[in-house]
Amino acid sequence: MYIYKLGSISDKKKALKALGVEGGGVAIMAKKMDLLYFFIKDLKVPAANILKQDALSIGAELAVPGGVILCEKEKYDCILIGTRKHMEILSRKELAQPFGLKDVAKALKQFLKIKHYPIQIMGIINANDDSFFAQSRFQKEDAIVQIKKMIDDGADMIDIGAVSSRPNADKVSKEDELIRIQPICDAIASEKLYEKVLFSIDSTTPSVVEYALKSGFTLINDITGASDEAMIKLAVQYDAKLCIMHMQGTPQTMQQNPKYDDVMVEVSQFFETRIDKCEALGLERKNIILDVGIGFGKTLEHNITLIKNMAHFKVFGCEVLVGASRKSMIDKIIPTPTEERLAGTLAIHLKAVENGANIVRCHDVMEHRQALMVCEVLR
Repeated sequence: MYIYKLGSISDKKKALKALGVEGGGVAIMAKKMDLLYFFIKDLKVPAANILKQDALSIGAELAVPGGVILCEKEKYDCILIGTRKHMEILSRKELAQPFGLKDVAKALKQFLKIKHYPIQIMGIINANDDSFFAQSRFQKEDAIVQIKKMIDDGADMIDIGAVSSRPNADKVSKEDELIRIQPICDAIASEKLYEKVLFSIDSTTPSVVEYALKSGFTLINDITGASDEAMIKLAVQYDAKLCIMHMQGTPQTMQQNPKYDDVMVEVSQFFETRIDKCEALGLERKNIILDVGIGFGKTLEHNITLIKNMAHFKVFGCEVLVGASRKSMIDKIIPTPTEERLAGTLAIHLKAVENGANIVRCHDVMEHRQALMVCEVLR
């Protein structure tokens, strides 16, 4: 006899099929083999006690602080632990319970019906001379050569911007921004490169965004998180996707001692508000991409927390983008110049994809394609 531990949920399903378990049985048993953990913040004491008993009654568990049973405080943070099958039962059972447990049930239902999107690689082209990674800067003809190389290397989309968003970057007028981006847009349109790959415009200027959309671009990458309604309206008008990024402050102020009471809660609430705003203006959720904004008003600890918990953001039903390519968080973990941060970049991006991200924004397309394809086979 020999015993070994099964790995991912896909491995568990394969093992069940290999045993000869019938189709319906595989689905049922797989739910019992998929252990889930949910952090519940500010749960009222009566709700915590009810949920604890309900969880225990079906074989799940609710981890609570010792003071809950004595009602020492009004609210507590808790961790709900159980299989997917347990969560399905609780998502129905708690709908009939008071003290906010109906909201817990609804949240569990949302997590259980999360949609999975295909992994995509987004290459980066900077049409400026001050982006933090010098090798990503291209002008006019050179930019088109690099775009074609990225297409050959396997990019699914290419993000082009003309204004640096690095910390303390200089501001650029909308006129200068358009001058920088216009020749590239014109070349993309004239050569119909938009037929080979999806193009994203990285800009916060509506007039620049509209010029790009008229040139065949179909994605707006807005680092201000669609604070300007004009961006949402342009996405609706041109049937484009909109990437909403979270940033605390501006590129000029964002790294001046960023603070959060709870970075996960605050980024989530930001996305909720922005998605509601988009839907109110006619932009469907399927056309919204979420970017937690690694390095945009976050400390190293904030960035790590967001990457480790990337799966949470899938609950909104939108695609999730990660963009940590060669960023300074790598240097904070292990001092490394920008030019030598590819290995660290791949480590972060592979972990983010494992945790739920499906779009990877990067400078090094070929290396990411290879790493992601190998990783996919090993999942």
